[in-house]
Amino acid sequence: MVPAAGAITPKAARNVSNVVLGDILFPTWYPSFYPEELVGKDTDKLYVCPWCFKYSKEAVPFLAHVKVCDVEGNEPRGRLIYKEEPYSIYEIDGEEEKLFTQNLSLFAKLFLDNKSVFFDVSSFNYYLLIQDLLPSSSPGRQIVGFFSKEKMSWDNNNLACILVFPPWQRQGLGKILMGISYELSKRENRIGGPEKPLSELGRKGYLKFWEARVASAVLGIRNKSTVTPEEIARQCWMLVDDVIVALKEMGMLEARKKGAGFLLSKDRARSWAQANNISLKPPVDESYFVEEWMQTIAGRENV
Repeated sequence: MVPAAGAITPKAARNVSNVVLGDILFPTWYPSFYPEELVGKDTDKLYVCPWCFKYSKEAVPFLAHVKVCDVEGNEPRGRLIYKEEPYSIYEIDGEEEKLFTQNLSLFAKLFLDNKSVFFDVSSFNYYLLIQDLLPSSSPGRQIVGFFSKEKMSWDNNNLACILVFPPWQRQGLGKILMGISYELSKRENRIGGPEKPLSELGRKGYLKFWEARVASAVLGIRNKSTVTPEEIARQCWMLVDDVIVALKEMGMLEARKKGAGFLLSKDRARSWAQANNISLKPPVDESYFVEEWMQTIAGRENV
């Protein structure tokens, strides 16, 4: 999600101005909590390993590390849970990979305004979005984004923090991460949503995702011309409040003729999708989940 004009923190307030992720240089948006004794107060370039996210403000140590990084060319950390070429999702336990997830969180903070958790990684799982690099015969992979999720959320949050790295934004990858988070809710038998409050950018991204998800669900219900937000929430594994927010933005809510609440029309949903050129194809295909992982996550329902 790219910030709106003027949303980026002024350079003087950022401790790192630019990052070099592998061989890609791009500017940061916000300050992060990198140790001052290692990074300094005003660093022009911070070199970050694209595989393990270790960092250095000096090019020579960085290049030396990249040559020997034990993650490069090997199977990514964590457990493969989803694969649909050219993308894969790996689940990482923050308790088992503390240094990696702390470094990942420090890097992410450079592009997130209101997220600062990087010490308490043990209580989170992390879901990495990995892209296979071309040509297809090459073993190369690139982590292009991730989201984190509390292992135990009393509010049934299915996502705490989400980021697609700037060079890979505006490609619809955020929808894949959001889709995975709701598939997690479904498989854990917990209706949920992202941690609130959402940033302005987060709200815009989720509204687009929710709108398409709701429209698809409305049109997928058979033998009924009208449905209620509560029915849609159960169908989508979404909170009723989130469904209503999306419907209001779509202009689809209609007051019931009798009693309290709302109805929504399938014809209006179809017209809205056509008028806005919205693809109703789910961003995540259930058939690409790894079967062994699906069997283990079912046990989390009662955790």
